Amino acid sequence: MNRYSEELNEFIEKLKESNKAIVVEGEKDKKALENLGIKKIITLNKGPLFKIAENISKEHKDIIILTDLDKKGKQLYGKLNSSLQRLGLRVDNSFRNFLLKKTKLRQIEGVTNYLEKIENQLSGLFVDN
Repeated sequence: MNRYSEELNEFIEKLKESNKAIVVEGEKDKKALENLGIKKIITLNKGPLFKIAENISKEHKDIIILTDLDKKGKQLYGKLNSSLQRLGLRVDNSFRNFLLKKTKLRQIEGVTNYLEKIENQLSGLFVDN
């Protein structure tokens, strides 16, 4: 396992143990995180973003936003981050920043496949010929 793979697995363990709610864009993202054993996931439903932020703030104070890391997801993240912080929520960006800087992952729904790909590449390095 390389350093980034280890760090990614450590972050996933922290997310499993965290009391923070994790906001994702859709059901596929939610399912991918649930497959990793992560709970407390909120999917963004359709509707005005300020209303979604208000609903989230009624039940949570600490949030992790894991919208996709593509252009659309970054725009959504910016708007949601601002709205939630205005409502007094604390947004933890550490996992999102790690994914942006240290991985090639761009869709949250692909996190399971991304981990498997890394594991397979690494195990291929250690196969005896």
